Amino acid sequence: MELKAQILNETDISRVLKRIAHQIIEKNRGTRDLCLIGIKSRGVPLAQRLKENIFEIDGNEVEVGILDITHYRDDREKISDDTPILTDTKVDFDIKGKTVVLVDDVIFTGRTARAALDAVLDLGRPSKIQLCVLIDRGHSELPIKANFVGKNIPTSLDEAVAVRLGEYDGENSVAIYTK
Repeated sequence: MELKAQILNETDISRVLKRIAHQIIEKNRGTRDLCLIGIKSRGVPLAQRLKENIFEIDGNEVEVGILDITHYRDDREKISDDTPILTDTKVDFDIKGKTVVLVDDVIFTGRTARAALDAVLDLGRPSKIQLCVLIDRGHSELPIKANFVGKNIPTSLDEAVAVRLGEYDGENSVAIYTK
């Protein structure tokens, strides 16, 4: 793959996440009954960063969970009934009646978000589910739209968006590559 454009650097990502934290607080009229659930893998550190930003702005700690949607994907082979389902989901709090903000790095076709909705509903019945993404690159195949978007980046199907986060990649950046 060849680098086409550098979209966000570390400073840009920090600024975008601070803005999204303000939007989450504003839309939900505070942080009461609010929790963040990061979709593995890059949604997890983004959710943690949002938690820190929300605390800096509002002074309240929100709970953060980890959601592994591997077995909820509709584009994976069906798992037989006798196959044990191993998951790295870690939500150590009750989501019943809460506003759950699902956090991911990129929304593309919407299939990850759809799988995340199924996974969350298996955990309980929240009052609301909202979706937060760092990048919306278009091309949705499902009627799913993020409530909070860091940056809209129109892309072609011949391009890939690479989100790099320090927790996984040693740097913070967003770039477009041609395939």
